[in-house]
Amino acid sequence: MRHNKKINHLGRTSSHRQAMLSNMASSLIKHKRIFTTTAKAKALRKYVEPLVTKSKEDTTHSRRVVFSLLQDKHAVTELFTVVSHKVSDRPGGYTRIIKIGNRLGDNAAMCFIELVDFNENMLKDTKKAGKTRRSRRKSSAAATADVAAVKPAVSDKPAEEAKAVVAEAVPEAAEELEAEAVVVSEEQPAVEESDENTKSE
Repeated sequence: MRHNKKINHLGRTSSHRQAMLSNMASSLIKHKRIFTTTAKAKALRKYVEPLVTKSKEDTTHSRRVVFSLLQDKHAVTELFTVVSHKVSDRPGGYTRIIKIGNRLGDNAAMCFIELVDFNENMLKDTKKAGKTRRSRRKSSAAATADVAAVKPAVSDKPAEEAKAVVAEAVPEAAEELEAEAVVVSEEQPAVEESDENTKSE
């Protein structure tokens, strides 16, 4: 009977499970993100997070304890040099599981498991969304007053100043504007002549 035994056996013997978790932990440390099933990822999280905590104290004893579990000297070196410096100020929760749906063959729940501090895109998003303080919305009267104040400032600018601004920003656009102005000025006399002809008739 397995009363009160909460470990997920993952359909494997103890030795097979230990070897699998060791290999997955080494891959996660080397590549910073791996693709696996959700059940394995949850088991791996319990296995690898204590190793990352152990790596914060770079002693011979810590390295030997971690090596006894990983059995991969390249992964141990990566963990104690690169990963430990990156996670030094994080008190825990070094991994993140991102679910991505079910596998096509057997419908197993799949996910990515990654080291939190190595996903640059997520770090940028969290930095941008740092402040979530609400601000009061302006009343409709104040908003219309602001719009009215802005409109005259825009409309009072002479067309020549606008052209100068465009010429500074985009020289190609300025050339196109000048070409259009020349074309319009050439077409205008023809239009006036046709108007005079209609009046005389």
